[in-house]
Amino acid sequence: MALALLLASLLQACTGNGAVNEPAPTPAASPRGGIGGDPSTGKDDKIKVGFSMDTLKEERWLKDRDLFKAAVESLGAEVVIMAANGDDAQQISQAETMISQGVDVLVVVPHNAEAMAAIVKKAHSAGIKVLAYDRLVKNADIDLYVSFDNEMVGKLQTQAITRLVPKGKYVYIGGADTDNNAHMMKEGVFTILQPSIDKGDITVVYDQWTKDWLTANSLANMRAALKANGNRIDAVIAANDATAGSAIEALKEQGLAGRVPVAGQDAELAAAQRIVEGTQTMTVYKPIKRLAEKAAELALKLAKGESAGADRKVNNGKIEVPSVLLPPIAVDKTNIDDTIIADGFHSREDVYKNVKK
Repeated sequence: MALALLLASLLQACTGNGAVNEPAPTPAASPRGGIGGDPSTGKDDKIKVGFSMDTLKEERWLKDRDLFKAAVESLGAEVVIMAANGDDAQQISQAETMISQGVDVLVVVPHNAEAMAAIVKKAHSAGIKVLAYDRLVKNADIDLYVSFDNEMVGKLQTQAITRLVPKGKYVYIGGADTDNNAHMMKEGVFTILQPSIDKGDITVVYDQWTKDWLTANSLANMRAALKANGNRIDAVIAANDATAGSAIEALKEQGLAGRVPVAGQDAELAAAQRIVEGTQTMTVYKPIKRLAEKAAELALKLAKGESAGADRKVNNGKIEVPSVLLPPIAVDKTNIDDTIIADGFHSREDVYKNVKK
């Protein structure tokens, strides 16, 4: 009887091919610190990054999309990209889709700084951290903000223009009122202008936001400014290169293009061409490749539960948001070759194509 029991025990311990069963191996840890991967291959799951973008209608954001995608993939992760083209409801819906698809971290370029607060709450409810890319999300428990120093952008613009025009009538063409960056840039502009305004040297004769950043609206603003002041305008500071282009178009209609200094920002190709042609005074170059790579690196750290090492904080109306702010660079005709062209941001051939040899 004892022998029979021993034989039965041995048979139960064996599989059909005669191999003895081993304890199941512990599943491999996934890159984000959890359990995942395919046990048959030993490969871990890739981190999936959701990239919710406001728009792809401007040259600048097409660059961000491509550079961010390349940066994420170079780090061994994958990215899902959706753009709402200025539609708040669509951006919220797209972000909800990415949350439901199980992204590990959500990176957001908000169209409306206030509206996207709802998405931050939904992402956190799903255990997903949120990184605000270049534009801050207001009144939300955002995990990280990665951008350029946007207040410094406004300061650089104004320092360049006031060196040329220390006294006179100024026009300020702002960005979208819904974009927190537009407010930060304006704060930088007026930080530099205010002492001259107080002394009576500078008068801001027109100051208006550009609804939804649409160039049709910035063109209407500049035309209104010229009409209200009988074309007697001495300088223009515009919130980006697209609005600067509209201002220059309106000035051209009055025969003033190239005679009135105009500042922009983003270093768009059209702006670089206008600078070497002499119709735009300067732009502010924000090395987008550096921003995209830093944001990709930190997004993956958030997904893994690691510290982002943010060295600054920016108040978004609810909390002091951990922030990484990169330095912008003022660019004019004197250093355009050494900055945006040397970096390969634009080719020299493209920048100078309209300039006669």
